[in-house]
Amino acid sequence: MDKAYFDINKYKVDDLRAVDAKFEAQKIAFAPLAFQAIKTMINLGILKAIEDAGDDGITRAALAEKTNLSEYGVGVLCEMALGMNVIKLTEDSESDPKSEKYKLGKTGWMLLEDDLTRVNFWFTNDICYEGAWDLEASIKNGKPEGLKVFGDKWVTVYEALSTLPDQPKKSWFEFDHFYSDIAFPEALPIVFAKKPKHILDIGGNTGKWSLTCCRYNPDVKMTICDLPGQANVAKKNAAEAGFADRVDFSMGNVLEESTKLPANPDAVWMSQFLDCFSLHQVTKILKKVHEAANENTNVWVLEPLWDKQKFEASSYSLMGTSLYFTCIANGNSKMYRYQELVDAIEEAGFKLDCAHHNLGSNAYSLLCFKKK
Repeated sequence: MDKAYFDINKYKVDDLRAVDAKFEAQKIAFAPLAFQAIKTMINLGILKAIEDAGDDGITRAALAEKTNLSEYGVGVLCEMALGMNVIKLTEDSESDPKSEKYKLGKTGWMLLEDDLTRVNFWFTNDICYEGAWDLEASIKNGKPEGLKVFGDKWVTVYEALSTLPDQPKKSWFEFDHFYSDIAFPEALPIVFAKKPKHILDIGGNTGKWSLTCCRYNPDVKMTICDLPGQANVAKKNAAEAGFADRVDFSMGNVLEESTKLPANPDAVWMSQFLDCFSLHQVTKILKKVHEAANENTNVWVLEPLWDKQKFEASSYSLMGTSLYFTCIANGNSKMYRYQELVDAIEEAGFKLDCAHHNLGSNAYSLLCFKKK
């Protein structure tokens, strides 16, 4: 096994002591309350006030005064945060609760300062939390039953994106862009080493990749294929960036039989796109790509694969993201493992040409396919 990845064999071993397993079970049992406790501590400025106190710490009374809250309210939240190792007691804290002083723990620092944690936290809160109540129904029905918290006329979240309330929309796009955009600087020289003149950007969303390509290479032409709502946003962004003459559009639903992709592109690009579809749909989409491509077309797929991550925390985040797809996004897709995604693409008539792993700090995989 490549030492760059965490050891997936850990899932074959159950070596927790019973007492530790019981504690892990309690974390799950109280998980919704724990999440809300931290959200409340962030929104009310409690966690930041503890961080500002540094290693000297801050007492419950001083914390209540600084945040204009009751000692009771501050106390119950801080006790839960202690149990989660989000905050710690200072070394000189006495046994009397009134004399205890709180300081920020490493986990608390991650919640406040780590970009990955911040993006995941607010995405879970603004997009997933309420709809997760319907996860069971989503599993049973094969539909994103939790999506109805944003309205009852949508089949998938992608149709709803342009009409989401401002805060959920902000959290959704920050989540989406945070993961894929970080890999762009390392992906660009790999893609342009093949000297593409025309790139078809399928699922181009707001146009981030296409505009990045235009800035990177002064001659490349881009075509964004996406739903009308997203494509219109990308069109506006391209015009504002001064690339209206180099970015055109093919609007439509790539799953519909009537949707045809522009023929003979030098390259096809799909960034964090195929995880939005079931494996059956992935093969269906790639068959359309196969029809449009020629023998020289490079088909690039950029995805975070949960069994190709450097750290267990990253894999865990991707596993959690799969449940977002189940109950909010579409009801049938997930974050894939390397081989299952490769197999679904090759079933459409492609062959894996090369694979680049560990792109960006989020360990993306860039896969290149050619027609068989």
